[in-house]
Amino acid sequence: MRRFVSYGPAMVVMAMVLAVLVAVPAMVRRASYAQTSAQILLARQTIQEDDILLRINQAVQAIATSVRPSVVHIEISAGNGFRVGTGAGWVYDNQGHLITNAHVVRGAKRINIQFADGRISKASVVGIDNFTDIAVLKVSDIQGLFPASRATGLTPRQGERVFAFGSPFGFKFSMSEGIISGLGRDPATAIGNAGFTNFIQTDAAVNPGNSGGPIVNVQSQVIAMSVAIATGRDNQGSNEGQSAGIGFAIPLATIESVVKQIISKGRVSRGFLGITYSSRAASIEDDSGFLGVGLEVNTVTDNGPADKAGLKPGDVISSIAGQPLQSVEVLRSVVGPASPGENIPLRIWRDGQFMDMQVTLGEFPRPLLIEQSLMRFGVQIGETSEGNVLINTFRWSSAWKAGFRPGQRIVRIDDHPVNTAQNAFTLLAQADLLEGQSVPVSIINSEGEALVFKLKLTE
Repeated sequence: MRRFVSYGPAMVVMAMVLAVLVAVPAMVRRASYAQTSAQILLARQTIQEDDILLRINQAVQAIATSVRPSVVHIEISAGNGFRVGTGAGWVYDNQGHLITNAHVVRGAKRINIQFADGRISKASVVGIDNFTDIAVLKVSDIQGLFPASRATGLTPRQGERVFAFGSPFGFKFSMSEGIISGLGRDPATAIGNAGFTNFIQTDAAVNPGNSGGPIVNVQSQVIAMSVAIATGRDNQGSNEGQSAGIGFAIPLATIESVVKQIISKGRVSRGFLGITYSSRAASIEDDSGFLGVGLEVNTVTDNGPADKAGLKPGDVISSIAGQPLQSVEVLRSVVGPASPGENIPLRIWRDGQFMDMQVTLGEFPRPLLIEQSLMRFGVQIGETSEGNVLINTFRWSSAWKAGFRPGQRIVRIDDHPVNTAQNAFTLLAQADLLEGQSVPVSIINSEGEALVFKLKLTE
């Protein structure tokens, strides 16, 4: 008996399956489209109803409008008239004083200042402080100046939003945004040189040409000045290369202290505490347990400010000016901007108990400043048992390039005989080496030749 097979129902089922396979994705796409449309509509409605981002934009634009007229672009020319460098600066007061980095104008024969409105003026150097990398300039035309607002007395905070102004890569009057990434950065680790301040670290985009430009807070007040960047090539601060997202700035407290002294008397006097201390924080604890950390005093200068206040070797300073002393940078941030004669409160740990005292700062001895300056320049001065004053230099330093070599003997400084290292430091201080003067130094080399070099720290 022959069987008859019917394919009709099977075909119907297959057709239904194919229809479902085609229809369902289309339905899903339509549903997804409708959902996305609803989300877009809701987002647009939220933006229209909540203008917070618009207000933030308006606030940032207001900061730019407020600060830009106070920013200047600086061009440095050599004696032959060729431009040799650029940087930034900002208007300090109505008397024509401008602030920038010392390294921006170091060795300049001609300084041209361009204001935000396009005006160009010549500027002269009022004074330079190499220890903090701060320079004060002045323009003669004081009409139409807009001094920057300053956050005097305000303490910068980590996480605070900031804006950096300057001329990165020559793009004048640029503005970038970021936050304060860190505080109390040691200049020795940031730029390879120690100084009498600490640095603020920021992630606002800072590149070559930003040097000397102001960094402002959300109230358009200057809180710091750009000084260096960390490049992608190494972790040392630099004025070359491109930013790796880390910039360093000089705090306003240091700037104001240095600038006021330069304007009023042409030189900077620094506060002197008169102690040496351990570089690492020391633990403070008793039988009850851990109480905190501080800096242990190693030595106290006889008859110095700390000695007169009663500080002793072995004391642990737990706070200074009300700030917990957890690192050397905190100490530097307080003493560095301070002037001689200021009273600084200390809290110390001695013999199992805390004590409070007050130190009246003295003036940092200028011969000691000279010694530290020469180290930065690449020169060490010492003595032999016979009393000869010898020179040691670091290869490829500024001193090496100037002609100084190890083993040379210093015989005269500025036409005065030299017999001890301390005498050499004193004579260099008297010759205004710290103020940028070129001082003649007579030496005798290992071959017995008498030579004269010009020593100038600002070159």
